Amino acid sequence: MCQIFIGADPDLYRTRSRSLRLHGVATSIRLEILFWNILAEIGERDGMSVGQLITRLYDELAAAGGDCANFTSFLRVSCGRYLALQASGSIPADRGIPIRSLDAARVLADEASAGQPKESASRLRSQPSAYSASILR
Repeated sequence: MCQIFIGADPDLYRTRSRSLRLHGVATSIRLEILFWNILAEIGERDGMSVGQLITRLYDELAAAGGDCANFTSFLRVSCGRYLALQASGSIPADRGIPIRSLDAARVLADEASAGQPKESASRLRSQPSAYSASILR
């Protein structure tokens, strides 16, 4: 099983920092190359550069009252959700279809109806998976 992950191109998990301005304030974001590639794909779907996409995500997160202090983690989770929603068919794999053209309420409803319970971090810490439990034995 692990060979699937170990065999990945090491460049994908190499980190890269990018400097950008968010409302005139210079900042630096450090992510693995894989995440930069996914952000580029998401931005391209809507005709935006990575910098423009990041600024928009930051603005929308702030407007929604989200935790901007943990913005780099938000970006990683956004990339993971993008891939998961694509895999489930909630976001079309056709990169020519802009994300902004999708009905967000429908995408979120599809995700909720998929029936996969979301586990809280505290529950995950208190209940080891079957795999980790077998290792601990």
